[in-house]
Amino acid sequence: MRKYIISCSPSTLHKVIIGKNSENKDMLKSLFIQNYALIDTLDIRFEPGFSVITGETGAGKSIILGAIGLLLGQRADSKSIKNGMSKCVIEAVFDLSAYGMQEFFERNDLEFDGKECIVRREITASGKSRAFINDTPAPVSQLKELGEMLIDVHSQHQNLLLNKENFQLNVIDILAGDKDELQQYKRLYTAYRQAEKALQQARQAAEQARTEEDYITFQLEQLENAALKTGEQEVLEQEAETLTHAEEIKQALYQAENLLDNEQNGIVNVLKETTHLLDNIGKVYPDGNELASRMESCYIELKDLAGEIAGRTEQVEFNPERLEYVNERLNTIYDLQQKHRVDTLEDLLRIEEEYREKLNAITHSDEHIQALQQQCDQALESMKKQAGRLTSLRQKAASVVERQMKEKLIPLGIPNVQFKVELTPKEVPDETGTDKINFLFSANKNGQLQPISQVASGGEIARVMLSLKAMISGAVKLPTIIFDEIDTGVSGSIAEKMAHIMQEMGALNRQVISITHLPQIAALGSTHYKVYKEDHAEGTSSHIVQLDEKGRVEEIAHMLSGTTLTDAAINNAKELLNQSYRK
Repeated sequence: MRKYIISCSPSTLHKVIIGKNSENKDMLKSLFIQNYALIDTLDIRFEPGFSVITGETGAGKSIILGAIGLLLGQRADSKSIKNGMSKCVIEAVFDLSAYGMQEFFERNDLEFDGKECIVRREITASGKSRAFINDTPAPVSQLKELGEMLIDVHSQHQNLLLNKENFQLNVIDILAGDKDELQQYKRLYTAYRQAEKALQQARQAAEQARTEEDYITFQLEQLENAALKTGEQEVLEQEAETLTHAEEIKQALYQAENLLDNEQNGIVNVLKETTHLLDNIGKVYPDGNELASRMESCYIELKDLAGEIAGRTEQVEFNPERLEYVNERLNTIYDLQQKHRVDTLEDLLRIEEEYREKLNAITHSDEHIQALQQQCDQALESMKKQAGRLTSLRQKAASVVERQMKEKLIPLGIPNVQFKVELTPKEVPDETGTDKINFLFSANKNGQLQPISQVASGGEIARVMLSLKAMISGAVKLPTIIFDEIDTGVSGSIAEKMAHIMQEMGALNRQVISITHLPQIAALGSTHYKVYKEDHAEGTSSHIVQLDEKGRVEEIAHMLSGTTLTDAAINNAKELLNQSYRK
């Protein structure tokens, strides 16, 4: 059964959202989960601004995050399906009306109405996974790309990113607003790397060619000395056949001539006589003229043919010297074909030209390498100039980060904080530029600045990450930010101030959701959700509800006092909520 409670009263809600941007809209509007882990069915609507999610450890908060992770393109596991079920479904509805995402949908040929986007992920017990964007099947990579534009989930393990150079550089780039400059640098860097690769390949090829120069020269000379000609092989092979069978050919031609032009009974003489006979009867037999004419045509043709055969008979002579030359020439061709493992003379001519081109390349390799070196130098210079522009933008952003981080961290209980963004040149440029970024930190006034991961405590890192996220959220159009226990390692007034930061982020057209165990943070949420477990005959199920005024008081009281609900805890909870409303 769906467990969902309508939001608090209008008057209270007004108190909660006073001072917020009235145009703030839902980003993550709703989340539907079915048959995932301990969840039977969960269908919850999320509100704009700053919301909190609370619940006992193990109640299912991480399960909900895991489901959201699947919508963001994380790897699916059939083990996540609730026991006994054939598949699980996770679906979310996003309001995109305030965000320019049309380009993504057009580029991926997806339906886009400018208002809502429905993202769905289905996982079957067999391990198959399907993803949908606005009911259109989509690859997981596409889902991940979209997810990165919709939700930023900050979990505890993300704090470890703080010591990663790429993360620190990305923070500076976001705040520098250098996206276009960075893209231009990447194009120039790619061009430089391609030019560098071409130069390296040319040098290697030239070096390899020089080691083969003598061999290539010898092979080319051998082919050139052979003086091969196109079509020569077929002509020689035919001539060899004719010379080899010269006597046989001559005898056949002689016999053919004799049969045609023998004086006694040769075909030509017979036709001549026949023509006369038919011609003589032409006066008395008109058809005889036609027959005589046709017979005369045959006579002329065969007489001409007999003369041609006679001529060819005289031409055919057995010439052992010529036969020897032809065979030697053919043997030369055959030997070269066998040597170079080809079947035709045209292949030999092609190889000859290739050898000629290789020798020419060796001869002019220095000129080619010089030209490539010039191109590489020019590409490097262009890349360095663009890298300089990036560095300048990053230095300006670094100064802003240093100032704002101090402004944010001092109220968060680090009064003597020192924060510095160190930019040093990289030994070797890469696709991000020539800058090496390092966040230096000290919580003490006279403390030595060191890499933040080496000196900051867990609570300090959490505050630093929250401050960075607050700064980034103002520069990036990211609809929804989820903080998973960002308050780890802090308590009391510091937790309250962290909550105020998240509250401010939620007021700037951002939807901020904080999963927390601290009542000070829970009390400042404009909307409060509770996750809880319920045991029944079939097993254990997780649920989530949106709390009303009474429910919020009781939940915060439990967070203050534990399982036993005391009057003092209730009064403290009311006071916390009243203070949050006044603020």
